[in-house]
Amino acid sequence: MQPPTSKTAILRDAVGIGLGVASYGVSFGALGVTSGLDIWQTQALSSLMFTGASQFALVGVLGAGGSALSAIAAALLLGFRNFPYALRMSSLVRPVGASKLIAAQLTIDESTAMGLAHEKGPDEAVGGRYAFWATGISVFVFWNAATLIGAVAASGAGDPKVFGLDAAIAAGFVALVWPQFQGPLERRTAALAFLVGLAAISFVRPGLPILLAGAVALVIGLTSKPSVTS
Repeated sequence: MQPPTSKTAILRDAVGIGLGVASYGVSFGALGVTSGLDIWQTQALSSLMFTGASQFALVGVLGAGGSALSAIAAALLLGFRNFPYALRMSSLVRPVGASKLIAAQLTIDESTAMGLAHEKGPDEAVGGRYAFWATGISVFVFWNAATLIGAVAASGAGDPKVFGLDAAIAAGFVALVWPQFQGPLERRTAALAFLVGLAAISFVRPGLPILLAGAVALVIGLTSKPSVTS
């Protein structure tokens, strides 16, 4: 039988995740500024929105010349995945009072994954709840610090294409969503959504291809029967 995971081990993993995510935060900070936002607007997105895929989608649409409405719609569509996370984690974390708002803000891919990975620990204090909070706080701190570094650095960088920052939107976005492609259904859905979005680029305004690709994934998700495991 595996020995119980200690708080120190969980904290070490949480800090490692935060540092890993920070590399994308630097890219986001730079892209936010080069897409037309100022440093503090970019920083506000990381602090208040705090969901990487949605943030990359928003600045990507704005940077491509899309409308604010299309950018917000794309960000909301991608951020909606956190809703089922919150439903699942509420029974594990059991926040009370003001901590409910903090827990909601920290409910992201990484904190959910760590919380569930340690849910079955023998000691509740050294299990899912601790892993959730440690990871959520770690990612929040490092993501926001990295965003500020990237935004400040990019404010005097000039043309983003010179440094390849325009391509970093797509690269950062793919890196964030890649771990979700775990099964054949997810991979087929991603491929079909990509093809629909790619085909739509030449015919619709910037931002709408993301919404159309998201609509494909939504339809498949609603019509597919969940697998039953014993």
